[in-house]
Amino acid sequence: MAALTLLWLITIPSKVAAQIIVRDVTVQALVRPQGRQLQMLVRVPLGALRDVDLPTYGIGYLNLELADSPLREAARLRVAPDLQIYEDGQPLNAPQVAAVRVSLPSDRSFMTYDGALAHIRSPRLPNDTELYWEQGVLDVLLEYSIRSDRSNFSIDTSLERPGLRVNTVLRFLPPESIGRLFEFPGNPGRVWLDPKWHQAARRFVVLGFEQIFDGLNHLVFLLCMVIPFRRARTITIIVTAFIVAHSVTLTASAFRLAPNVLWFQPFIETLVAVSIIYMAFENMLGTKVERRARSAFGFGLVHGLAFSFALPEMLQFGGAHVVVSRLSFNIGIEIGLLFGLVLLLPALSVLFRRVVAQRIGTIVLSVFIAHSGWHWMTERMGELSQYRFQWPPFDAFFFASAMRWAMLVVIIAGILWIGRGFLGPSTPRAEVNR
Repeated sequence: MAALTLLWLITIPSKVAAQIIVRDVTVQALVRPQGRQLQMLVRVPLGALRDVDLPTYGIGYLNLELADSPLREAARLRVAPDLQIYEDGQPLNAPQVAAVRVSLPSDRSFMTYDGALAHIRSPRLPNDTELYWEQGVLDVLLEYSIRSDRSNFSIDTSLERPGLRVNTVLRFLPPESIGRLFEFPGNPGRVWLDPKWHQAARRFVVLGFEQIFDGLNHLVFLLCMVIPFRRARTITIIVTAFIVAHSVTLTASAFRLAPNVLWFQPFIETLVAVSIIYMAFENMLGTKVERRARSAFGFGLVHGLAFSFALPEMLQFGGAHVVVSRLSFNIGIEIGLLFGLVLLLPALSVLFRRVVAQRIGTIVLSVFIAHSGWHWMTERMGELSQYRFQWPPFDAFFFASAMRWAMLVVIIAGILWIGRGFLGPSTPRAEVNR
């Protein structure tokens, strides 16, 4: 009963009563190594530095004549430590604050590195400028001593604070190479600015692993898939069908086979909730291995598309190693699935052996899961209803996409035909309790 109560508390929909006012700010950074020095130009909204005591007058206008010293201290103590640069994995020493400057929010000098550098070094705003302090931006020039501009650089950002949400736009400008643009919210961990293939692989394995545990959808579906079954061979067949299916659609999305329309993502998220409800009802009514393998394969295609939605935003961290990144992301998902099974199967065995009979326990757990899945489905259908479905134009691009989808259908049909060999007479056919 304690386990069932805990599951109910985890899965029941809830709303946070307290409303916290969160400020959104965008921080821009330009990083260029050159010779034995690395320069980083940073633009931070002054509103993000609420804990810094700045001189003001009148109704809150920034006193530009007296602001230079506290702004340098803010850059040294508040900005630079939150933007830690690494060279070949080793943290660089504290930088020199070469210049600071308050700018108007309308300034566009950070569009280019040379323009931003010239702007920071230009004379400051006139003392009589009436600039409310929270509306200004602080431009900072940080200079680091490095061993070589050919080193492998990375950065770890920690600018966020309670009540402050930070979006970072960072451009890395290596010598004699194409620059890289990064846009990310919060702190994604250490970002390799020009990653090697093994660094990209390691990062995307972790990202794939985290994707399984990012929300309850995929874990609840995995739990629902294996609740009625205890035999290792049976579970292997079911989980393999799911893995193969989501790998097919995840790979297909990498080749831009998925529709590029606004309603597609909420549609897939709704189908993910439907898959959980279907699996739960199938558990309550009783199922066989063959039927469960087919269900796992069919809904695995849907979950693969759901996995793919997180990948485009992450590919910026893979640098030039796009193929390695996609493959590693898929490997991370498989590791996450196996890890989830390692946690779930022993817990289910203990539950059905010491707490409740397997058949009754299967029904009770499935009822709780169906309840949660129903709430997820209704919420996502509400989001989906806000989009207008429009038929695509029947042009050359449409027919080319249709041909690619036809090829994908043929591949899926081939996989199903091959899979029938593994679901032959030798496969256990007993009902639940197997």
